[in-house]
Amino acid sequence: MVVVDSAVWIDFFKGRLTPATTHLLQMLGHEPILVGDLILCEVLQGARDDRQSRDFELTMRKCEFVDMACADLAIAAAARYRQLRATGITVRKTIDMLIGTYCIINRHTLLHSDRDFDPMELHLGLKVVPTHYMVNEPMMAYG
Repeated sequence: MVVVDSAVWIDFFKGRLTPATTHLLQMLGHEPILVGDLILCEVLQGARDDRQSRDFELTMRKCEFVDMACADLAIAAAARYRQLRATGITVRKTIDMLIGTYCIINRHTLLHSDRDFDPMELHLGLKVVPTHYMVNEPMMAYG
C-alpha cells in the first residue's frame, strides 16, 4: 500500500508537475492510496478557504483514510529520531518522523518529495516510491 505525503498532495493541488505528482495522478482511481490523519490535517490547513478545503477533502476521500497518531507510534518515532540523531542526522519535522515511522511499522511505501524522509530510507528501512528527478512546471489542475 502507498502512503502519499502531504508535500506531494500540496504540489498536486497547486498544479505542480513533479515525478511524485505525476505518479499520484496515475495512481488516483487505479491503485489503493492511504491518507493518514496527520497528512489530511497538513493538506487541509493549507487550503485558502472552506470551499477549497472541501474540494481537497473530496479528492482525498477517494483514498483510504487511516489513523496514524497514537501513543505507540509516538514512542516508536521518538526512538527512531534518537537513532538518527546518534548518527548525526536531525530530522527537521516531527510530523515527518511520525509518518515515516508509521510506514516502516506497517510496511507501507511512501510517495514523498521531502528530504526529511531520505535518512529514514537510508538508515531505517523506509520503503519509498522512487523519484529520480524533480520538475517544477505547471500542471493541469486535477478535478
